[in-house]
Amino acid sequence: MLTVALHTLRTRWVTFLGSFVALSLGVALLTVMGLVLAASLDAPARTPERFAAAPVVVRGQDILRVPTPAGDRTQELAQPRAVPAPTVAKLERLGTVVEDRSFPVRVHGGPGDLVGHPWSTAAFAPYRIDAGHAPRTADEVVVTGDWAAPGERVRTDRGTLRIVGIVPDRGFEDAVFFTDARAARLSPSSAQLVVDAEVSAVREAVRGSAGVQVLTGDDRRYADADPDRDSEALTAMNALFGTAGGVTAFVSVFVVASTFAFAVAQRRREFGLLRTAGATPGQLRRAVFAEALLVGVLASAAGCVLGTCGAPRLAEWVVDGGLAPAWFTIGDHTWPYHAAFWTGLVVALCGVVAASWRAGRTGPTEALREASVDTGAMTPGRWLFGLGLLLTALVTLGIALADDPGDLLHRKTYMSRPMLLITAVALLAPVVVRPLTRLLSWPPARLPGAMGMLVGENAAAGVRRTATVAAPVLVTVALAGSLLGATTTLNEAKATETRERTAAVFVVTAPDGTGFDERTVKRLRAVPGAKVSPSSSSAVYVLEEGAALIKSEARAVTGPEALVATTRLPLAAGRVSDLDDGSIIVNEEWERHSVGRSVRVWLGDGTERTLRIAAVMTTGTGNSGVYVTAANAPGAPVDRVDVALADGADSGAVAAGLREAVRSADGQVLGKDEWVADTRPGTNRSTRLGLLLVLGIALLYTGISLVNTMVMATSDRIRDLAVLRLAGATHWQVLRLVCAESLLVVAVGALLGLAVTTLNLAGMWAALGLLSVRPTPVLPWPEIGAVVGACAFLAVLASVVPAGLALRRRAVELTGIRS
Repeated sequence: MLTVALHTLRTRWVTFLGSFVALSLGVALLTVMGLVLAASLDAPARTPERFAAAPVVVRGQDILRVPTPAGDRTQELAQPRAVPAPTVAKLERLGTVVEDRSFPVRVHGGPGDLVGHPWSTAAFAPYRIDAGHAPRTADEVVVTGDWAAPGERVRTDRGTLRIVGIVPDRGFEDAVFFTDARAARLSPSSAQLVVDAEVSAVREAVRGSAGVQVLTGDDRRYADADPDRDSEALTAMNALFGTAGGVTAFVSVFVVASTFAFAVAQRRREFGLLRTAGATPGQLRRAVFAEALLVGVLASAAGCVLGTCGAPRLAEWVVDGGLAPAWFTIGDHTWPYHAAFWTGLVVALCGVVAASWRAGRTGPTEALREASVDTGAMTPGRWLFGLGLLLTALVTLGIALADDPGDLLHRKTYMSRPMLLITAVALLAPVVVRPLTRLLSWPPARLPGAMGMLVGENAAAGVRRTATVAAPVLVTVALAGSLLGATTTLNEAKATETRERTAAVFVVTAPDGTGFDERTVKRLRAVPGAKVSPSSSSAVYVLEEGAALIKSEARAVTGPEALVATTRLPLAAGRVSDLDDGSIIVNEEWERHSVGRSVRVWLGDGTERTLRIAAVMTTGTGNSGVYVTAANAPGAPVDRVDVALADGADSGAVAAGLREAVRSADGQVLGKDEWVADTRPGTNRSTRLGLLLVLGIALLYTGISLVNTMVMATSDRIRDLAVLRLAGATHWQVLRLVCAESLLVVAVGALLGLAVTTLNLAGMWAALGLLSVRPTPVLPWPEIGAVVGACAFLAVLASVVPAGLALRRRAVELTGIRS
C-alpha cells in the first residue's frame, strides 16, 4: 500500500502539491505562534530605572488590599496616598529625605510624553549633566536627550522655561527637571520619597503606617512609572497570539480538509478503476490515508523549517509595533516544533477521513458513473454536521441574548463566534451553490453568445469544485467583515451612548494627567450665562460574590443639580436628584443594584465607605462606571467641566468667557459634537494590531489556498477546455471563459461570507438593543471590497495562467492527456 501511495504521489504531484502547500503553511504559522508564545513566557525580571542608585525608597499606600475567605484581593488605587506626615518626620530624623514628584509637561514642538521631576531626584537614576548646569531659578530646567540645547527658551503648559542643562537619555523616560521648590508648587502631592538611612531603621520608622512600603534592591522598580508594563505587555501579547493561533488552527483545519477532500474527489475515476480491478473499500481508504501520512510528514517538516525563519521576523514586528518590550526575542524552545509538527500530521489525517470514507464506499460502476459529473456532494455526514453546527450557532446566540447579551460584546466572543458559522455555511455551501450560481449567471446568460450560459452551467455542474474554491473566499470575507464590523459597530455604539448622555453645550477639559485648581473653577463659575458642572475622574471598588474585588471608573460631581443640568443618565431605576455624599449611582452590572440598598465600597484612595444606592443606570455597552459626589473622591482633581447655557445666554459669548477662564491652565473648550468626536472610542493599538495579524494570517493563508485550489481545478479541466477549442472556440474565448468562471466562484464565496457577517452583526445589534443602545450595524465595505478584490485577482491569475500555458499545446493532444 505504501508503494502504491508513493507511485500516486509521483504521478499526481500537481494534485498533492496544493495539499502540501496548504498544510506546510499552516504548520509554519503554528510554529511561529508557538515560538512567540514560548518566548513571552520567559520574561526577565525588570530592574530599577529612576531609583537604581537610591538607598531606600519609601512609598505611600498605592494598593488596596481586602481580605476574603479565599485570600486577600488587591487592586491598584486610583489616588495613591502620600506617606503620612508623622512618618516623614520620623524618617527625617534618620537621614536626608528627598520627596519625589512626577507630573506631565507639554512642550510645543518637543517630545509628547515629557514628565517633570524635582532636580534632587536626578541623582538616583543616576543622571549626570553633560552640558550646562543644574536649575537654580523657577524658570530654569534640565532636560534629557538632544531635542533641545542649553540656552533655548521653550513654551510649555507650565509657562516659558529656559533650558540650562542637558543630561543623557537613559531610554525609559523623557524628563524635565525643575528646582525642588518649583516642582513642589506644580505637584503638591508626593506619593514616595527617598531616604538615606539604614534599611532596618527605616522599616522601624514606618511600622504602624498602614500600606506604607519600604523598597530596596530590585523592589525599587515598583517606584518607577508603570513597573509592570513588561509583564502586562506580554500578557496582552499572549492573549493576542493565543487568539491568532486559534484562528490559524481553525483556518488550517478548514482549508486543509477542504483541499484534501477536493483532491480525493478529483480522483473518482481512478478509484472507480481500482474498484473494478478488485480493490476493496478498505484498501482504498488505507491508500488514501497512506498518501495523507506521507504528505503530512513532509509538509509538517517543511512548515517547521519555514516557521524557524518567520518567527524572528514576527518578533521584530511586535517590538516595532510596541506590543512587546524592546528586549523581546525568540528563544531556543523545542516544544513549539513538536506541537506544530504533530498538529499538522493530525490535521492531515483528520482532513482526509471523510474523503477517504467517500472514496471507499461506492461500487465500481457507480464510481465510474460519478466520475463524469458532480452528484451527491451533500453526504449524510455533511448534512448532519452542517445543520448541527448551524443550529448550535443559532441556539448559543439565543441563549446569550436571553441570559447575558453583554457577553456578545467581548472581544473573545466576537472573534471566536464567526468560526462556528463559517464552518456551518461551508459545509452547507453545496446546497446553495447551484441556485446561487444560476442566479448570478442569469444576467450574463441573457446576453448574445454562449459565454454567460457556459459560465453558469459549468459552475453549477461542478458543485464540489465551486464550493471548494469558494471556501477560502468565504473564510476571508467572513472574518474580515465580522471582526472589523464588530469593532466598528461597537465603537459606534459607544459614541452614540456618549452623545445621548451629554446634555452640555460645552465641555471644558484639563490637559491630560492634570486638573483645574480652585481658582480656575471659580473663574469658570463666574462666566455669565454658564451653568457649570465640575467633575473628577476617580474609582470605586466593590467586593462581589465574596471573592472578586471589582474596580469601577467613577465620575465625582459637585452636586446632583449640576449633574441633572448637563447629563442625561440612562436610568433603569431611581433619580439622579437623590445623589448625595452618602449615596452612589451604580449600573446594572453590579451584583447589588437595587435602589435604596446599602453597598460596602472602597473609594479611590482606599477609604472604606457604606453608601446607599440612589439610582441604577442601564448596562449599555458595559463599563459605564458609577457616579459619586466630590466628597467621595478625595484627592481627585477636577479634570472636566460640563457647561449648559442659562436661559437667554449667548453661546458665543459663553464660549469666549470659558476660553478666557482656562487660558492660564491650558484648558480646552469644546462644543458637544466636538467633544463627542474627540472622545470617540477607537480600537486600541493592541486590538488593532491583533486584528491585522489575524486577518493577515487569514488572507495570506486563504490566498495561497485559493491559488492552490484554482491551479488544481484548472489542471483537472484541461481536457474540457481542449474540447471547447475543438468545438470552435478561440484561444482567447476559452481564457475569457476561465476568467469569468473564476470571478463567478469568488462572487459565490463573497456572498456566503457576507451572509455570515450579516448574521454575526445582527447578533451584536440585537445584544446592543437589549442593553438599551440602538446603533446602526456597520459593514466595513472598503475592507470587504479590498479582500474580495484580492481574492478575485488571485483566482483569475491562478486559473488563467495555467490554462493559457496548457492551451499552447494542440487541442487534439490535450484531449488525450492522462487522467
